[in-house]
Amino acid sequence: MSFLQHISVLILTYNEEPNIGRTLDALRDFSEVVLLDSGSTDATLTIAANYSNVRVAHRPFDSFAGQWNHGLTACGITREWILALDADYVLPSSFIAEVAQIPSSNNPVSGYRVGFQYCVFGRPLSATLYPPLVLLYRRERVHYTQEGHCMRAKVVGPVGELKGRIQHDDRKSLARWLSSQASYAVQEAKLLRSHAWSELKLQDKIRRLIFIAPWLVPLYCLTVGRGFLDGRAGLLYAMQRAVAEGILAIQLLETDLRGKQ
Repeated sequence: MSFLQHISVLILTYNEEPNIGRTLDALRDFSEVVLLDSGSTDATLTIAANYSNVRVAHRPFDSFAGQWNHGLTACGITREWILALDADYVLPSSFIAEVAQIPSSNNPVSGYRVGFQYCVFGRPLSATLYPPLVLLYRRERVHYTQEGHCMRAKVVGPVGELKGRIQHDDRKSLARWLSSQASYAVQEAKLLRSHAWSELKLQDKIRRLIFIAPWLVPLYCLTVGRGFLDGRAGLLYAMQRAVAEGILAIQLLETDLRGKQ
């Protein structure tokens, strides 16, 4: 039996019309795909209804960790393994083939960490700041916690590495992206200010300095990250990172100034 038969795919959605079709097209080899939707008002669920291996559950959004934990425990999933995907993750056929060959017996691993190939409107970039994440894991050995705007999968037991990479290709509108960055910045600023300087990682110390990250991060993307080789797609990614870091810097400054009133 292919290892794919031991996996339920879990995807969080909210107004993912620009992405969800491409994501689900790549999941036809999986017999169970569960969408946990947060109240989409676009064509997300209409598109999902075209796929016989997809079923939809609903829950109002409170936090990413809350959504993932609900998906693991309250959406009727009974299979041992979960492949947890964002709605803009696209699985290449080579990645699916690698997963299909994972041994299902005498396998001590609790989860697998996966790397990413960042894409801009289908154009793969030379590098990305997006870190590898544990996305494939045994359902009963994982719990999510919220850290800033991100969530972390806490895995009980050993974690392996998969060689294949998932494509991250978000095609939502600029207005939606900017709105998301503003929301993320509030949470990230709160997280950064909640830790002592000595407790922060190097990248977070740079962000706390406010005036460095908005120009250093895009410069890094274009040079060390070889974004200059990717043409306009690389330039767009670098500018997105500059704007995201700039919004966070503004939020940090605003937080400081409000605190001094």
